[in-house]
Amino acid sequence: MSTEATPAIRRITVAGIKVEVVRKDIKNLHLGVYPPNGRVRVAAPLVVSDEAVRLAVIDKLGWIKRQRAKFAEQPRQSQREMVNGESHYFLGKRYRLRVHEQDAPARVAIRGIASLDLFVRPGSSAEQREAVLLRWHREQLKALIPPLLEKWQPLLGVQVADWGIKKMKTKWGSCNIAARRIWLNLELAKKPIQCLEYIVVHEMVHLLERHHNERFSALLDTHVPQWRQYREMLKKAPLGHEEWGY
Repeated sequence: MSTEATPAIRRITVAGIKVEVVRKDIKNLHLGVYPPNGRVRVAAPLVVSDEAVRLAVIDKLGWIKRQRAKFAEQPRQSQREMVNGESHYFLGKRYRLRVHEQDAPARVAIRGIASLDLFVRPGSSAEQREAVLLRWHREQLKALIPPLLEKWQPLLGVQVADWGIKKMKTKWGSCNIAARRIWLNLELAKKPIQCLEYIVVHEMVHLLERHHNERFSALLDTHVPQWRQYREMLKKAPLGHEEWGY
């Protein structure tokens, strides 16, 4: 999603469902349901009345409920305890954690096809162990993202001035169009590499088209024909215990 001046968010209730309503200088009304808990959000043109928004939500109630049911059924990881045998994901693959306590700098290494070795100081807490793993995730993304930018900048005809990685609660990525800066969710380290590439391209396309409109979808269709498949992969991949979405 593009980053713009922060709009006012109103909250209404329609048929027992809480709905966030954001007013924007756009032409069409957009309704979305977002993971992990099925948050409902409507981006509405400035000229559309509250009653029209309410009617639009009522018209889509069946679809909204189906989307929320999908999120409720989606596999979800429990709170991480960072102990031997626990499942962790990296680039879409599941690994079994093996914790090694040693009096040496903390590090992470993949062993074989199914083991993730975590080397930590003796007596380290679950929070400290998770911090080591997240730092490793960040390092891996920092190595994976530059080649993707180098690949796609000439193909799209845009230049990214800056980029970064951070934990996000509501998005897979974001784009500050004025600064030509993109942000990517640290959680993407756990998802298939195709999903990371899709989100990188998605945010770069915002430098060509600010809104999620027909032109935006057409640009994605041209450059990443399978983007809808990758979006579904993101929706179906196991959710982390933290709150996040896109």
